[in-house]
Amino acid sequence: MTNVDGYERWRKSARSKDSEECVEVGASVRAGGGVGVRDSKQRDGSVLPVSAAAWCRFAQEVKSGLHDPRG
Repeated sequence: MTNVDGYERWRKSARSKDSEECVEVGASVRAGGGVGVRDSKQRDGSVLPVSAAAWCRFAQEVKSGLHDPRG
């Protein structure tokens, strides 16, 4: 985990609407890219750094329904 420095353009899913139970994703400003993931309730808290390749793979899996809790 790291802090919020080094990330910008934080956003959360439009599907989360006004919910406080979600995470936000910010773009890395460092060379090599990637994203940071943080708890929307703890904006000054820790950030989980994720590589660009891992984030793209995760996003593709979500879109395909692989992580759908409804099965």
